[in-house]
Amino acid sequence: MDTATLPAGYASLLAAEAAAYALPGTGIEAADLEQAVWLRLLERDGPPADPAGWTRAAVRAEALGPDVRTRRERPYADQDAGPPPRSPQGARDIEDQVIAADTRHAVLAAVRALPGRCPQLVRALLSGADPTYHEISRELGISQGSVGPLRSRCLGCLRSVLNSRVGSPVGRGNAR
Repeated sequence: MDTATLPAGYASLLAAEAAAYALPGTGIEAADLEQAVWLRLLERDGPPADPAGWTRAAVRAEALGPDVRTRRERPYADQDAGPPPRSPQGARDIEDQVIAADTRHAVLAAVRALPGRCPQLVRALLSGADPTYHEISRELGISQGSVGPLRSRCLGCLRSVLNSRVGSPVGRGNAR
């Protein structure tokens, strides 16, 4: 691409945009950003239709590129030691999955033991659909204003059912 087709003052626009993104402490230098954008510009088939807008977008992309990479990269504690040794995490993951499944099973059993409309309400709250109060009120056939108080009562009942089965932690500041 011939850079002579760019508007007058393009170099100063690029320098200003690069300086705006090369703030102290970011680890990005304005000259590096300018060079990367010039390279992008030269790799194009022709000049951009909107040089100012294209330059802003190109500088932003070049400035944020290292930031995205550094968020994904994790340094090793000791560069000479190589990657950290693998720990037997598979066993712990399976144990966590079993505990989570047992917990879900206990909660669902306690939900079935709740009185009145509480089982339907709590099941709706636990569903992955994340329904609104309006949707819950339509499903249960109650007014939308009574969903909140009913929810509060049902969760209190659920808490007491679960505490009676598991037991309340002792000495943790539970108020009665």
